[in-house]
Amino acid sequence: MARNTAHQSQERREPRAPDFTAWHVSDKGEKSYWNKVGAAWMHKDARGYTLQLDSLPVGGRIVLRQPPEETAANDGRRA
Repeated sequence: MARNTAHQSQERREPRAPDFTAWHVSDKGEKSYWNKVGAAWMHKDARGYTLQLDSLPVGGRIVLRQPPEETAANDGRRA
């Protein structure tokens, strides 16, 4: 099957750190368990986000949080 490349941009984008980290939060009694499940990046026009999930939880909730300052300062790499 042929690929339609008309919509693909010729310029390469530099990878950038996510604007938010996606966490799956499940409540078990009085405790909450947080598991990282993905990340989100703001669109160029700042009117939406692209959400990339590495896994899709069945129960619980997904919380988007800004990464810690030291992570953001190192372009997504922890010190």
